[in-house]
Amino acid sequence: MTTITLRSVADLAEAGLVGEAQVARLADVGVAYAIALPQPLAALIDPADASDPIARQYVPSPEELEIQPGESADPIGDARHSPVPGLVHRYRDRVLIKAASTCPVYCRFCFRREMVGPEKGEALTKTDLDAIFAYIEGQPEIFEVILTGGDPLMLSAARAREITRRLEAIDHVKLIRWHTRMPVTRPDRITPAYAEALSSQTKAVFLAVHANHAREFKPDAVAACRRLASQGIALVSQSVLLRGVNDSVEALGDLMRAFLSAGIKPYYLHQLDAAPGTAHFRVPVEEGQRLVRALRDNASGLAVPHYVIDIPGGVSKASLALSDIERRDDRWAVRGRDGEIYPLAD
Repeated sequence: MTTITLRSVADLAEAGLVGEAQVARLADVGVAYAIALPQPLAALIDPADASDPIARQYVPSPEELEIQPGESADPIGDARHSPVPGLVHRYRDRVLIKAASTCPVYCRFCFRREMVGPEKGEALTKTDLDAIFAYIEGQPEIFEVILTGGDPLMLSAARAREITRRLEAIDHVKLIRWHTRMPVTRPDRITPAYAEALSSQTKAVFLAVHANHAREFKPDAVAACRRLASQGIALVSQSVLLRGVNDSVEALGDLMRAFLSAGIKPYYLHQLDAAPGTAHFRVPVEEGQRLVRALRDNASGLAVPHYVIDIPGGVSKASLALSDIERRDDRWAVRGRDGEIYPLAD
């Protein structure tokens, strides 16, 4: 069965997700940034709810054309760390391959929104991939290879299997990690054959599932995650802290429990990167810190992700979480779940 994808403001209007009065205002947004919303995902949206968290992530807004100071087309500095096209080598022991330039759905807050979409990027050619694998082979310190994009699971199962097998042939690479939204946006694409294509008998394989709201975990999304896990693929999460989507203790807790219920270990909660036209999604760091601390006080440790930011320019990630330990009167003290401070013995 073919999945229908809404790919224009007109499509969204016909589906009742954009009012007639908004169509003209959104025309320029549709020109600037790609639109794609699979119909099953669109069906989760309540058109009567102006603050629907699914719509907020995927339905365009005129605010996307409001560029703020400090926003950048390359907010995490991919370009300055790209020794060969399609590869980013920011950290000594790992590299990132931009395996695809398209996605099943285009998030309105995407930090690579200037680089992804059917009109903005080219798929890696065989020559590109040969150069990438030659570079990895020549760098014995590379322990981990991360596949991203776009969404790397836009590749066919045959191409994904080819990448896995070529990485299996490089002895010093021990871990393959795929970053994707596919299990929650197009779970029908995660067939047993596709899950097998991502698996490996000789390398550890991790898959980071990107989701931002608990409602994204429909039963077929959970089933897709279980198919991946059945192939020995370890699942971790990544989310972005977003105004109007998951910026409450209840929404954040529900999201992390949804990950755990699907067999996914919460891993990263990202502070929003400063991509053009995304300021309306930004949650202040102080508010994010309070949310993560409250989550930690009210949920299992398994449900608490690392709250991080990618330092602009591609320096590194940095932790934003508040610490429970502080120095008081030349002694260490720790904060308990009850909010009280307890001194530590020297």
